[in-house]
Amino acid sequence: MIKIDKSGCKSFADEKLIDKYLQKALAGFDTLEGGQGAGNDFLGWNRLPETITKDVIDEYKAVVARWQAMKVDTVVVIGIGGSYLGAKAAIHALSHSFLPGKGMQILFAGNSLSEDYLAEMMDAICNRNVACVVISKSGTTTEPAVAFRIVKRYIDDKYGAEAAQRIVAVTDRNRGALKSLASAEGYTSFVIEDNIGGRYSVLTPVGLLAIALAGYDIDAMVRGAQEAQKECSKRSENNPAIQYAAIRNMLYDAGYKTEILVNYSPKLLYVSEWWKQLYGESEGKDGKGIFPASVSNTTDLHSMGQYIQEGERTLFETVLHVSKCERELRIPMDKDNLDSLNYLAGKRVEECNEGAMNATIMAHIDGGVPQIKVDMERLDEFNLGWLFYFFEKACGISGYVLGVNPFNQPGVEAYKKNMFALLGKPGYEELAVQLKKRM
Repeated sequence: MIKIDKSGCKSFADEKLIDKYLQKALAGFDTLEGGQGAGNDFLGWNRLPETITKDVIDEYKAVVARWQAMKVDTVVVIGIGGSYLGAKAAIHALSHSFLPGKGMQILFAGNSLSEDYLAEMMDAICNRNVACVVISKSGTTTEPAVAFRIVKRYIDDKYGAEAAQRIVAVTDRNRGALKSLASAEGYTSFVIEDNIGGRYSVLTPVGLLAIALAGYDIDAMVRGAQEAQKECSKRSENNPAIQYAAIRNMLYDAGYKTEILVNYSPKLLYVSEWWKQLYGESEGKDGKGIFPASVSNTTDLHSMGQYIQEGERTLFETVLHVSKCERELRIPMDKDNLDSLNYLAGKRVEECNEGAMNATIMAHIDGGVPQIKVDMERLDEFNLGWLFYFFEKACGISGYVLGVNPFNQPGVEAYKKNMFALLGKPGYEELAVQLKKRM
């Protein structure tokens, strides 16, 4: 369960103002639930958890079992944006920070055009037993399409007639280059429904398949999302999604234009990256939007801490707090005490981490930085499922409060047109001439 602590905003807004924005968020909730707002043809994610049955999950598990039988040890997951960030976030959060994971090793490709990165990834798989999950509605998005060409050629050359059993496509139901290829080659395929955008797709095969291949409990993740759907679908001021949407819009209207998602565990690094795409693509349009940023503390207190404490007062923080640590490690006594830390002897390291968090929250409030706290019970599959759905629901509500379509992303096409022209794609010759004059 997720709980919102808004006490860190009390010195920046009175209860009347908070209540005013709760009413706005309730109106945004009504727009979302009624399906009457802009982008209402992309609301498939909203009721998605309740539709994920055992039969659906068993289809993902069948791929896991098949590749286990083939002794696959490494899976290349190809996708960009929402087609990889959710899976990356979950796997990074659940995995041991230093030792091999529970299941197959998951390598991510197709999320950049860095030649060094892709070449090094190919180095990593050359002596491994490899399979591939390629994720794209169209099959023509440049970054994943380039990576898939390279990985597909490698798998075809190495495994021959068995190659088709080592590739799974997650794509459109009826159309697109990847759908056509999957049908022609006989790949196992899963569908990305038209009414679910990429950044809202972590609870579809886009995310769940890779998480299952990595060895994690997707049944528990789905249960968490289902509970979140029940709680976040209540028309109530106590609904955490409504509370979060209300407070962040209140702060935005008061001049706080940047939201920093703060964590106190390196395991949450890619949860922050997933969150940044979700909110950045959903709200950053029409000259509006809170800019999503992130820090990982206490690490970034030694880099970004100075700016947050005393820089321009246009930012607020949302602290993502995990209440229960999974491990226990205590600080030992040292007879010489040269580091002067014996006052910490016997304490758990997490007690120090909690102390640092609370001290920082208070210091930042005193420095003029409003604080929202998002409490999750522990870092496991159930709670991650809860968190993913909560942030999605709050994002839809928040976008409607802001007055934008939370489900489109027209701005991402601008760079693509320029890139196509500069790379010589047919049909972009005139634009290429114009752009090259500017270079």
